[in-house]
Parts: sequence; structure tokens; C-alpha cells
Amino acid sequence: MDIILLGPPGSGKGTQAKMIADKYKVKHISTGDILRENVRNGTPLGNEAKKFMDAGQLVPDALLVDIIKDRLAKPDVKGGWMLDGYPRTIPQAEALEKILPALGQKIDVVLNIDVPDAELVNRLSGRRMCKCGVSYHLQFNPPKVAGKCDACGGELYHRSDDQAEAIMKRLDAYHKQTQPLIDYYTKKGIIATINGAGDIKAIFGDITKVLDKI
Repeated sequence: MDIILLGPPGSGKGTQAKMIADKYKVKHISTGDILRENVRNGTPLGNEAKKFMDAGQLVPDALLVDIIKDRLAKPDVKGGWMLDGYPRTIPQAEALEKILPALGQKIDVVLNIDVPDAELVNRLSGRRMCKCGVSYHLQFNPPKVAGKCDACGGELYHRSDDQAEAIMKRLDAYHKQTQPLIDYYTKKGIIATINGAGDIKAIFGDITKVLDKI
């Protein structure tokens, strides 16, 4: 089973991705992770990508799809894969569709985790961080002592990109970028939109109802 996973920041996509990978034995492939892995390992594709990253430029679609193609050709994805972070645009989606037949693969379903913006702002704006790397949420996972890290006792801080205004800008950018992609896969009849507001297990239950039919 080959899956594309879509979802805005704060949608719980990472949590659901892990649960999907565990239950259905598909390989969770994060575009950012494989890009960094190629750069770190000094592969020819990674070295080429590094030139653009060092210059503060986006990695071109043609190079990015080569990195995706290389990853999808590895033996550990024979049982299926779940792409997270790619495609982000229509040209990327079209490029992906061109490389899959040669790999004997096809997209079975596009899972779109949908959460109202107001809920996303609440989730993201409540996050607090510690310099030791531990994160908390004022509503869902508060520290034992307000403003203090349970692990090291350090002062918790509110990241600038977790401020409500910054979050709205991030969400606006996501919607503008992703809506054409949602429309694209809707026309192909392979998208399933999941209500991502509510209990984690209930959301996963809705996802399994979709995946169990494939």
C-alpha cells in the first residue's frame, strides 16, 4: 500500500503517521529526513542538493524527484510506503506520477488530515519549550510547575513561530500551497479527508476505515 499524507502544522500528522506505519507495516518517508540523510552521507544527489541549500535556495523539483525516486527504489519499501512532505505542488505531484510506473508502484490513497485553523492555533500556541529539548503544552501536557521544565528545572519559553500571528501566517501559506494539490487528487478520486479534530484514537479509527478498504 502506497500512501501520501497531507496535513497542516499542528494536525497531529506525525503521531498518525507512526500509528499507520506500525499497523500497516509501510515505510514512513519524510522528505526532509531523506534530503538531510543524502547531504549528511555525501551522496551525489546530496552533494548537488547541498549547493542549493548552502546558497539559501530551494532544492529544484527535478533534483528532489530524483532523491525521492532513489529512496522509493530501495528494498525496504517493497511492503509499501507513506510519503510525508512530498509532493507539495502540482508539478511535484505530476513528476511523482511519472516515476512510479517504472518502479512498479502507484499511489493508492492520499490521506488529508483536516483540522480547523482555530483548533490548530490553540494547539500550536499552547506549546512551550525548554532549552534541554523537552516540549510541553499548556492544555494537553502541562509541566508540573508552571513555567518550569520537569526534566531539568529550566525556564520554559514560547517560540516566536508558535505565536498566534506567526501561526496564522504559516497556516495561510500551507492552505495556499496545498489546496491546489487537494483539488488535483480529488479529481483523480484517490483522496480521503479525515477529520483531525478530536481524540487521537478516534482519528486513527477513521483512518483505518479508509486503509482497510484498500
